[in-house]
Amino acid sequence: MELYITELSKYVITMLMALYAYESFAVFRYREEDRRSGIYTRQNFLMLLLHFSCFMVICFETGDMSYLFFYAFQQVVLFATAVLFHMVYPGANRLIVNNMCLLLSVGFVMLTRLSYERAVRQFVIAAVSIAAVMVIPLFVHKIKFLKSLTWVYAFLGIAALTVVLVLGSYTYGSKISYTIAGVTVQPSEFVKILFVFFLASALCGSASFLQVCLTAAVAGIHVVILVFSKDLGSALIFFVVYVLMVFVATGKPLYLLAGAGGGAGAAVAAYRMFSHVQVRVQAWRDPWSAIDTGGYQITQSLFAISSGGWFGLGLFGGTPQSIPFVEADFIFSAVAEELGILFAMCLILVCVSCFLMFMDISMKLNDRFYRLIAFGLGITYIFQVFLTIGGGSKFIPLTGVTLPLISYGGSSVLTTLVMFAIVEGLCMVKKDEEQAVKNDGKGKRAEHKKKEAQNAGRKNARWEKTGWKKAEWKKTGWEKTGGEKAGKMRGESRQKRGDADGRES
Repeated sequence: MELYITELSKYVITMLMALYAYESFAVFRYREEDRRSGIYTRQNFLMLLLHFSCFMVICFETGDMSYLFFYAFQQVVLFATAVLFHMVYPGANRLIVNNMCLLLSVGFVMLTRLSYERAVRQFVIAAVSIAAVMVIPLFVHKIKFLKSLTWVYAFLGIAALTVVLVLGSYTYGSKISYTIAGVTVQPSEFVKILFVFFLASALCGSASFLQVCLTAAVAGIHVVILVFSKDLGSALIFFVVYVLMVFVATGKPLYLLAGAGGGAGAAVAAYRMFSHVQVRVQAWRDPWSAIDTGGYQITQSLFAISSGGWFGLGLFGGTPQSIPFVEADFIFSAVAEELGILFAMCLILVCVSCFLMFMDISMKLNDRFYRLIAFGLGITYIFQVFLTIGGGSKFIPLTGVTLPLISYGGSSVLTTLVMFAIVEGLCMVKKDEEQAVKNDGKGKRAEHKKKEAQNAGRKNARWEKTGWKKAEWKKTGWEKTGGEKAGKMRGESRQKRGDADGRES
């Protein structure tokens, strides 16, 4: 019986994920948030069923029903997140919150399957992070001097990266983390947000050539520090975000072409300078020639993706542990193997819907500073998704970045939650701008009516000065609105003159 249940669950889970992905794009049919409420409710229901189905399979496969208690804690946190965001911030975008909760739930499921201890640790970090970021939309909405802190963002970002370069510890050949009071953090994750704020505040007022050169110098310092730390994946994200934000701020394709050329040159230089980059490029070009050494990760990842098929082997049906660092760098391959390629494709679509909503919010914002922030955070998020999935599927060389909200990593989860919370705050800013436009329109209409009334009063006053009273004008048939009547009277007058001329003759 359990075999039938677990086999059937593969199709049920895929169907639920496909329906959720469809609803994520159905949201864009409506412009008003109120008309989307039915879609959001269905998303919450589908997310609940999907999460429950996955944990039921885990319980059946392991024979340990205690996993349901872990599921219950997760469901309480995720449900409370969706409800509280809607209650505390009615102007927030619910698609972003729903997708955030879904991606977290998928991450919890896969980490529970791979390592229960790490799943518990990830859950605790996510729960504390969600509680902490609940106030961020309020700060973004209420604090108005954020755009004036340009050099504060630059200084904090460079200082954080420099501390890691000097005092940080090596993690698999790269200096990317720093331990404070027993807690290991990865500052480059948080500096991404500061970097976006720096560029937005620097380019919102003036996007002249001098300003672009100044921001290029600061961005170059960020990238150089990351290169010396051998954190080339983060350096690539910073570079792409800079080029695209400058292009959007200036609207000049020349900067985009210059960025592409500079990026190509930097890639060649990195290949010649760093031996681990050469190993990754060789593994990308021909992993089978080095299947026992540098190509082992990518070949195992490809085996996992291909063996899963359309509907997957089912949770605990595959061997994702054969991929080194599967819970961080190759979590997407584990999803494709055990939950199926269709599920993995729907997961990508959910990430894309997040990006599209970020862009939609950016285009609707009137304030240039906030518009650039929404755009920059959207590019940061989707490019990191691209790097992780592309690296695991051999589309591009491996970069060592994590899949946001799904891969194991406390710094990555916290940073992504902060990004989502900032965008929710921008939604509230957008709502205020829309309300201000409506109020301005009402004020203009009221002023127009007032002017019309004043003009009508002045006209009546001029008629009264002539000595003619309104009643006397009505007797003549020359009313204020008498264009048509006046024409009729002129015709009658001509007819009377014609009759008089006839009698005289």
